[in-house]
Amino acid sequence: MSSLLRIEVLVLELLLIVSLVAIGVRRFRIPYTVALVLVGAALSLRSGLDVHLTPDLLLTLLLPPLVFEAAFHINVEAVRRNLSTLVLFAVVGVVLTTGIVGGVLALGTEIPPAAALVFGALIAATDPVAVVAVVRRLGVAQRLEVLLEGESLLNDGTAIVLFSLALANLTTGGTDLVQNLIDFVRISAGGLAVGLILGWIAARLIQRIDDYLVETTLTTVLAFGSYLVADQLHVSGVLAVVAAGLINGNLGPQGMSPTTRIVVLNFWEYVAFLANSAVFLLIGLEIDIPQLLANGREILWAIAGVLISRLVVVYGLSFLSGKIPWRWRHVLFWGGLRGAIALALALSLPEGMGGLRTTFTSLAFGVVLFSLVGQGLTMTPLVKRLGLVERDEQQVEYERRHARALSARAAQHHLARLHRDGLLSSHAWDRLEPLLEQRAGALTEAVGEIMREAPKIEAEEIDTAQREGLRAARGRLASLRRDGVVRDDVYEELVAEIDSALETGPAGWFGSAGRRVEEPVVQLILAVVQRRDQESASNALTARGARVTVLHSAGGFLGQGNSTLLIGLPQGRLDEAVEMLAQTCRSRVEYVTTPVAEIPQLSLGEPVAVTVRGATVFVFPVERYEEF
Repeated sequence: MSSLLRIEVLVLELLLIVSLVAIGVRRFRIPYTVALVLVGAALSLRSGLDVHLTPDLLLTLLLPPLVFEAAFHINVEAVRRNLSTLVLFAVVGVVLTTGIVGGVLALGTEIPPAAALVFGALIAATDPVAVVAVVRRLGVAQRLEVLLEGESLLNDGTAIVLFSLALANLTTGGTDLVQNLIDFVRISAGGLAVGLILGWIAARLIQRIDDYLVETTLTTVLAFGSYLVADQLHVSGVLAVVAAGLINGNLGPQGMSPTTRIVVLNFWEYVAFLANSAVFLLIGLEIDIPQLLANGREILWAIAGVLISRLVVVYGLSFLSGKIPWRWRHVLFWGGLRGAIALALALSLPEGMGGLRTTFTSLAFGVVLFSLVGQGLTMTPLVKRLGLVERDEQQVEYERRHARALSARAAQHHLARLHRDGLLSSHAWDRLEPLLEQRAGALTEAVGEIMREAPKIEAEEIDTAQREGLRAARGRLASLRRDGVVRDDVYEELVAEIDSALETGPAGWFGSAGRRVEEPVVQLILAVVQRRDQESASNALTARGARVTVLHSAGGFLGQGNSTLLIGLPQGRLDEAVEMLAQTCRSRVEYVTTPVAEIPQLSLGEPVAVTVRGATVFVFPVERYEEF
């Protein structure tokens, strides 16, 4: 078998394993990454898969797309608001971890202190691949997610720089603290500068191009190119990818069409899935169980050092920042997962280190295995135990009633089919059919009651149904083009309309799916909400017949990205609108600056303030309302 054919077969085998694991975890409800590691470890005992982890495979092929995709989705404003805490954890925290892990390992084993510091540096970074995979699934508070993801994205670059310096000191036998500090700043700042410059250039190019294939290709070139350029300049490639992803993810989409944004996001979601799957499956395949058992004592000391250092870093540095709730600190402590970065650095150790290289590789695999399996399996119970995943009782009741109604309809349709096929007698069906219809009708009405009590749930269901309809319409357009019914230019125009509706909210494309009130608008609400709440709030209001116009604004006090909703209401609908805002907006905005001066022709009466949990609301009387 030729080498190319062998590679193709190997890739197909890995993809098949990944697909089967992804299907299986839905049934057994364990983290996908943990399942991949366990399956890989099991396959390593019996499988003939000839694939091995190498530093180049991890650092140059698999890590850049994962880091880029994670950074692409982080709001740069959220990073800016938490920058001091992130820098404290990513720089001071990594230095402390290196020293503490090295000290514990040197005291508990026979590893020399200088060599122990090398291991402390290679194991210091919380891995973005492992952390992001766990955090996104949990649905924790946005700021906690930013802290976990942001720290992991920044500290791996710091750890790689420290590792290089510690390894150089070990191999040369000299220690120049001043030169080490200069090199640290040069490599870190240089990597960030490369990423910022390339990310800005790519964002500008994307804004001048209207071709989703070319724009997606540019993001791919940026993800891998920023790492390679930084590496050639002998600065941090990982930090370059982080900076490029942040800049491109926040500036690039501003110049993209709705179709391009959807294509780019879907593309990177798939690429990240493939790379993420490959990383953890390969980790499992590379685990050498006998070698781990042989170094069991040293691995236990390494795990102890990692946990002690994480304890000191999280709880110690949190006192300095003073902005992190106690429950979050517990999650930050236990969420310090280690993964691909540590293994890549361990595998990159020079062969000249002899037995020490083998020992460090075994220790790294032991710590990563404990981190992914031990901590990964217990993260979800911990987060739920701490009450960080909010339980919406109305949502739970809606799901309960909805499931009952669906199961009742399923029973009715099944028996009706049996009756049509002659497998159920007409006598029995005539007795059962009214009872089934009565039960299904009552349960369906119960669903309607909970939706009327919770406008947010109603809006979400309407929005979901509308999006499903839009996707069906998009699919039909594709078949019409394929059959030659519509030309390419007409197809692209209509698809752009649907993609725009999918991105900004489908209510405008459908028209209101709720009760459209035709009475004249007599009140205007100015509601300033956080950007993350804008879509659910506007959809809920539109579904109830309100006229909603969205203006973007910036928070003066918190510096947050906000949206100003101009809501036109008929007589007597104020209480209902305020209730919908209270239910759909999660966090309050204290002070907001809106560029009203730019609309001099807008004359409003004296506002009436209304207090709502999740929004700043002002109500104005309206003499005349027009839409244009």
